[in-house]
Amino acid sequence: MNKLLLSSLLFVIAISVSAQSKKTKDQNAIKEMCGCFEVTFNFAETFNYSKDSTYKPSKTKVDKGLEWAGLVEDGKNKISIQHILQVGNPAKPIIVKHWRQDWMYENTNFYIYNGDNNWAFEKKDKKEVKKQWTQKVYQVDDSPRYEGSGTWVHVDGKSYWENTTTAPLPRREYTKRSDYNITLRGNRHEITSYGWVHDQDNSKLIREKGKEDVVLAKEKGYNTYVRVADSRCKAASDWWKANNNKWKLVRNKWDEVFNRNTNLTLQTKVNNKPLYKHLFSDKVVEEKEMNEIIESFVKKK
Repeated sequence: MNKLLLSSLLFVIAISVSAQSKKTKDQNAIKEMCGCFEVTFNFAETFNYSKDSTYKPSKTKVDKGLEWAGLVEDGKNKISIQHILQVGNPAKPIIVKHWRQDWMYENTNFYIYNGDNNWAFEKKDKKEVKKQWTQKVYQVDDSPRYEGSGTWVHVDGKSYWENTTTAPLPRREYTKRSDYNITLRGNRHEITSYGWVHDQDNSKLIREKGKEDVVLAKEKGYNTYVRVADSRCKAASDWWKANNNKWKLVRNKWDEVFNRNTNLTLQTKVNNKPLYKHLFSDKVVEEKEMNEIIESFVKKK
């Protein structure tokens, strides 16, 4: 083998090892968000731009709880984490299936929230997402919430990921406010010495067809996840083990819906109940029934 060929081969190998090392660092950072955590949710409206003199800002909100983040899938290009809230009396806690986050490497298919319970399907070029991870966030019933792509950064002893994307109103807002219809979420996930932090700089948008978005107000979110012994989340972990099979079937149905790769609009209620109330019922356990329930919420064109 001549020197030039050998040099080229060694260069290619070095690049490949470096890329693999970076991807491994990314995967390890994502999986650092698994485990048992004492969570503090902090939200405060910081600025408002309303021209209405009677405008009232959202109240500052601080909530706490234990949260179990369990690894659902650990693949080469996909990592899935299910969050389970554990609140109330530690001796007899209340368990609440919470949000889910899927991380997908160099993903090109996106559902971008566009208001009115509609997600617009977008396909990006592979070059746009090269070496990036998409975070896909789902509601408690595994319906879509928001998603966006970004690069994990590992520098100066820090590991973090950032993205800005549109999302529905958070649960703490949508039952109380109707003066805006989209949250523009500035998300930063950073791994810390104590666990991790979800740092948010959000804008409350008014979106109307044919008009430019109007920023009604801005909001700061700062959610800290302090790692504690996994044994403290045993009730949540046990609940997930007992119920995972049911929710795997739900995820499978949603994957089938998402793989249609077309714009998606969901009903807010069917038979006067939101989707999560249908699926959370202990009586709903058959795959056929769950599929029919989910399909009934998908608006047909």
